Amino acid sequence: MTRHGLVTHPAALVERYRRAGAWSDSTLIQQWQKIADAFPRKESVVAPDGRLTYAELSVAGDRIAAGLLDLGLVPGERVLFQTTNSIGAVLAWFGVLKAGLVPVCTLAAHRHHEIEAIGHRAAAAAHLVEVSPKFDMQSFAAEMAERVPSLRVQLTVAAEPGTAGVRIEDLAGEGDPAAARERVEAVQASLDPDDVAVLQLSGGTTGTPKLIPRLHHEYWCNAREYARTLGWDAGARVAHVLPIVHNAGIVCTLHGAHSVGATALLLPPVADVILPAMAGERITDIIAATPMAAFAAPMVQSATHLRRVIISGSKPPEGMFEVFEGAEIWVGQLYGMAEGFFSVTPLSAPRAARRYSVGVPLSPLDEVVVLAPGTETEVPDGEIGELCVRGPYTIRGYFDARSTEEAEETVAHNARAFTSQGFYRTGDLGMTRIEDGYRCYSIEGRIKDVINRGGEKISVDELEALLAGHPAIAAVAVVAMPDARLGEKACAYIVPQPGSPVDLADIQHYFAHRGVAKFKWPERVEKVDALPRTAVGKIDKNAMRADIATRLATPAATTP
Repeated sequence: MTRHGLVTHPAALVERYRRAGAWSDSTLIQQWQKIADAFPRKESVVAPDGRLTYAELSVAGDRIAAGLLDLGLVPGERVLFQTTNSIGAVLAWFGVLKAGLVPVCTLAAHRHHEIEAIGHRAAAAAHLVEVSPKFDMQSFAAEMAERVPSLRVQLTVAAEPGTAGVRIEDLAGEGDPAAARERVEAVQASLDPDDVAVLQLSGGTTGTPKLIPRLHHEYWCNAREYARTLGWDAGARVAHVLPIVHNAGIVCTLHGAHSVGATALLLPPVADVILPAMAGERITDIIAATPMAAFAAPMVQSATHLRRVIISGSKPPEGMFEVFEGAEIWVGQLYGMAEGFFSVTPLSAPRAARRYSVGVPLSPLDEVVVLAPGTETEVPDGEIGELCVRGPYTIRGYFDARSTEEAEETVAHNARAFTSQGFYRTGDLGMTRIEDGYRCYSIEGRIKDVINRGGEKISVDELEALLAGHPAIAAVAVVAMPDARLGEKACAYIVPQPGSPVDLADIQHYFAHRGVAKFKWPERVEKVDALPRTAVGKIDKNAMRADIATRLATPAATTP
């Protein structure tokens, strides 16, 4: 069943989730406001550019919401977010939600190629950008407004007074707080908790990212269950170093911490900032993405209050887990996706489960099956298959606000991405395992052809489609190559057109001209006379992965 571009849950499951208390009759903001009112003087968020108590964030959010409504924005309309880990971003986040608007969680690094497609798919009404010395975001937003007809409001964070766009900081400081709160309460009372609160982006699908609809009640449920699993209370101080509008940033830090009255600390992924903050900000919890393994030991040395570390992104590199254990810091693993499902090793899990698995689902209502890839046949425990999931906070389909004809691509993708029983096909290989008598799950590889570059998922299909348009390239295949710092990077194997020289600089210039986010650009090129193929004629990516691994292992290896 669909509603306004949203694929809804079956009635029987909706009733089950409601009876169990996973879904409530309150909006996300109504649930957040109860916490804010209970902990008014507690710090709610800390970032490099400032800090706010719950009361300060609540009042500023109300004022921003009133200001956004005064601009003519209507509850239910979508707002593109391009922000970093800043106080301004958090102010905007809560202001948009309080106005009944829907944040669309794009990245600050996205450019024309991504934002234009996402803006059309979301039928976005507003575009929020954070001013940066590295790129003219305000001019970029003006260009996007010309290309996406629905965009009519330009918003800014960290802009100088008098520049283009409406400053979030100005809205936060204007208006009567009591009147603003009254307007927010009226808006929230008019919203349907079964409707979309936030649109996240897919990470491993084909083409430009798909929109992931997160509903009011289930998104709060997701965050609350995460905090419960890790034993958080109001004394927790939870740090996050990846982009905060990522799903993990919202669920595991901002909303997760706020669901219990704790403090969220937003940091840039820079060791010189993170290490002093470990002591100075009394951080108790952090998600350590696997690329952070290089400074795990200095982090431990700096930590004065650190109690729990969750490793995420891929299997922990050798020694990373043990560094934290050696300092008597509890350490576990996390597996999750913007589509909803989370698996984490609970505090009570035995060491073997914490070290060699991603634990168990957050909610007892979550359902997991491991299927033979491409089928709906379940495989036995201990056998590798595709991890497929459904539950109270996992989507039933991707979102598309366009007309039925324009949304056909999304409809077709939904048919491939879900089983006949509504289980989401994660595209990851996993298995059910027993560790010290504890039933849990491990991730053993992937089916989807994606590159995990420091936590950002890059679709290989998207890169290959872009490269196929280069006039000097006759054939191309892209594979992930290992990288000690980021985990993986993109390597393009290309067959040049006869008489058409092409190198890495040419390709990167081409991607810049096409307006593709820089983190997606290929970072190595291998020129070949023909792409390797299997005995049945298919392109042999395993051979290319083995080849690039060998080249990188050779000290003399250089990028052509």
